[in-house]
Amino acid sequence: MRQLLLLAALSFTLPAQAQAPKQWVPVEGATLARDYARRGEHEKAVFLFGRLKNDEQTAPVVFPDYIASLQALKRYKEAEKLAKKAVRQHPEEGGYGVTLGGVYQAAGDLPAAEKQWARLLSQLTPAQVQAVASEFSRRELPAWTERTYLRGRELAKNDTEYAPQLIQHYTQTQNQEKLLAETLRLVQQDEKQLPFVRNMLQNALQEEKDFDALEKLLIAATQQHPEQAAYSELLLWLQVQRRDFAGALIQARALDRRGRSQGSRVMDLAAIAQQNKDYESAIEGYEYVMKEYRGGPYYNTARQRRLQTREAQVRDTYPVDLAKVRALVGEYEQLLAELGRTPDTAPVLRNLANLYAFQLDDKPKAMSLLEEVTAMPRASAEVVDEAKITLGDLYLLKAEPWEATLLYSQVEKSHKEAPLGYEAKLRNARLSYFAGDFKLAQSHLDILKEATTREISNDAMQLSLLIQDNTVEDTLGLGLKAFAAVEQLVFQNKIKEAITGLDALLLKFPGHSLSDDSYYLKAQLQRRMGDHAGAIATLERITLNPKYDVLSDDALFLLARIQEEDVKDKAKAQELYNQVLTKYPGSIYVAEARKRFRKLRGDGVQ
Repeated sequence: MRQLLLLAALSFTLPAQAQAPKQWVPVEGATLARDYARRGEHEKAVFLFGRLKNDEQTAPVVFPDYIASLQALKRYKEAEKLAKKAVRQHPEEGGYGVTLGGVYQAAGDLPAAEKQWARLLSQLTPAQVQAVASEFSRRELPAWTERTYLRGRELAKNDTEYAPQLIQHYTQTQNQEKLLAETLRLVQQDEKQLPFVRNMLQNALQEEKDFDALEKLLIAATQQHPEQAAYSELLLWLQVQRRDFAGALIQARALDRRGRSQGSRVMDLAAIAQQNKDYESAIEGYEYVMKEYRGGPYYNTARQRRLQTREAQVRDTYPVDLAKVRALVGEYEQLLAELGRTPDTAPVLRNLANLYAFQLDDKPKAMSLLEEVTAMPRASAEVVDEAKITLGDLYLLKAEPWEATLLYSQVEKSHKEAPLGYEAKLRNARLSYFAGDFKLAQSHLDILKEATTREISNDAMQLSLLIQDNTVEDTLGLGLKAFAAVEQLVFQNKIKEAITGLDALLLKFPGHSLSDDSYYLKAQLQRRMGDHAGAIATLERITLNPKYDVLSDDALFLLARIQEEDVKDKAKAQELYNQVLTKYPGSIYVAEARKRFRKLRGDGVQ
């Protein structure tokens, strides 16, 4: 005690030259006391705090540490006395009233605590709401935090007052039912809050039942209040998140008619569906624009994109139906006849060339069309260089790699630090990979891993990892060279030869790290050939073998797709999609698997 008294005396002793001791000495004493409190030396802290003047003891920078030290020492009566004094001296500080209740709670008298907090809320002023709610939240008292905001709403006489705070609170406490109700109420009153609401829901919605609940609420709300565009906007956003593009298209059309946007909303949605390979929804969207806005600003674009989408659909449907390819070629030719061969239709010529090159195996015709594009005087530089890349691909198909790399390098040079330039560099990397020059390929890929385009960066990373993983033990890269040769055959559309090459690789290099990649590629090729039973058997060699863990989710998802799309066994497909969701919750296929599972289960939007 003598030491403490001496310490206190020293703390409050003034230098002879000090002119205004009362202005700074208590601050020095308080600082020392707070240091003791935060180090857990509560006896020393309480002694020094007690030496401060009454109004200084309840100052905002002193009071929290003082009350915490008293409670740590279980001196609850003193803590209660201090808190009551703070409430009297600072009636405008609502947080002090929360602290007083906290003292009762710490002492084990919960009824007294709740009585104090209820009294506080009954006397609450609008200016105190945020501070009181924040203090309740800090003390992890979610029910009282909510009651404070709701009391503030009553005082404001506004149904959406403190809505952002409540939405954040319900998100943190995972009270999904109240969160959804609050978000709908907010966007109904103020459409400008849509970005905030979407961001919060993005963080809050985690489980399938939460998505279902919000979707049901929004569908009911749009039906009851069709004049409220906010509900349709939010439902459109939700359905895009769930990749339910058929449902989203309904909302996009409604918003398009309401906003008189001449098809722009539908065009945007169709483009997203096309990018996500929901070709049916994309085509339906483009056809809506063509039908409703004939002669409108997006008519020709919709027409071209519809053909592009149909081309992608034909290309990705196995086995490829050559009759459909020829029908698509006819539509492209008709479009060119109507619109002319102009810089505006140069993309159409390029797409038509792709069909001739990769589907009909008519390389001369394809090259002729591409050279027409590259020679077109006023065609955009981007379209011309895209044609050059495709032309390079054709030279590669003709086994003329030097011509191919020359064209790729031209595009690299003219589009430095741009996506098209990165695409050309990726082609050059792949060319080196096919040739078995893995070091040169890796030098290209190291640059591409930093590419701004995520798709190119991912492709580069994937090929880079393939090279790295398969040249560690096999330093000569013999297995990888065999696999690269197979991939070149696939690029050349020589599917039967590629399957034969994979079988030879698996036989020659048993247990090689490329085995799972080889089986996965073989299954894809078997599917392209229409050998669905063979593809299923090959994929099961991956899914049933724990050794092949890297591609297990890829194989399982592809297996489910084959059962759904090719074999038409919906029950088996549903079972497999559910396995993707449960076994691989972190997989990139989860969102698509969830959508397909729900569709097969019969959860489609009515």
